[in-house]
Amino acid sequence: MLDIPNRDRRTERRKATREEILDAAWELVRSNGLAALSLRDLAHVVGLKAPSLYSYFDSKNAIFDAMFAQGGRAYLEQEALVESTGDPLTDLKAGMRFFIEFCTSDPARYQLMFQRTIPGFEPSPATFAIAIEGLDRLRARLARIGLTDQRSLDLLTAIGTGITDQQISNDPGSDRWTRLVDEAMEMYFAHASETTIRTNRGTT
Repeated sequence: MLDIPNRDRRTERRKATREEILDAAWELVRSNGLAALSLRDLAHVVGLKAPSLYSYFDSKNAIFDAMFAQGGRAYLEQEALVESTGDPLTDLKAGMRFFIEFCTSDPARYQLMFQRTIPGFEPSPATFAIAIEGLDRLRARLARIGLTDQRSLDLLTAIGTGITDQQISNDPGSDRWTRLVDEAMEMYFAHASETTIRTNRGTT
């Protein structure tokens, strides 16, 4: 007979319930907003009593932390699929299109991951490390096109979140601001490249 290892069914059930809770939490925050998430409502959706949630997450912030981690992992998985052509401007445009599409496709996730929407919530070190990996990948993409200074990174992220904020706040579901991505990247690349050249020459 084959030696088949015993399955830890209790752990499997616990993991499945945690996933169900998180799925329900996403549904609620997408409908009502992050700040409106209620443990009582969440428990009702998954068929538990509110105190039972603490068997799976020790606080509401722990739920937000797990949601943040899910969002971060989804970002990394999708970012890895953005192809690099070797042409700096083409790659900048593709990277920014990806970032803004990821953010605008799920405003609640964007607010959780990129804005300080929830008073008192900070992602745990392990969860925040996922976000740092995403930033490190962006830094590496910039380095490949010769932009290695912090100012170039800061300016690019400011442009990305600025366009995202405008689109979500003022034209949700359409493209009034997202259609400006290519133009914004052309201006950014021209400016960042010129600044890098001046810096390397030792001028200001």
